[in-house]
Amino acid sequence: MLGPPVRLLDPVSLARSVNVICNVRMRSHAREARRAFENLVCERKEILECFSMSGDWDYLLRIVAADVADYERFLMSVLLDHPSVGGASSHFALSMTKYTTALPI
Repeated sequence: MLGPPVRLLDPVSLARSVNVICNVRMRSHAREARRAFENLVCERKEILECFSMSGDWDYLLRIVAADVADYERFLMSVLLDHPSVGGASSHFALSMTKYTTALPI
């Protein structure tokens, strides 16, 4: 399924230069809880990527923010306030070594 057309823009010029990798643990793995969380993910523009994961954490998110305070507001008032979220662990990217949207074909 294809989404809407996109343009690649400079995150610094858009004041969205902080990249956060966030692991999320769910309170419940019931279908409704997963659906509610995934709906939240799809609604939030600061969440650029979301992966359902195996292992200790249930989801991995890539989130962009203007600064650490901006991310903290999102974490505390959106992500951790969501009833399906049991916990989160955030990791701030210091730099980006590689980024591509090209598939190896």
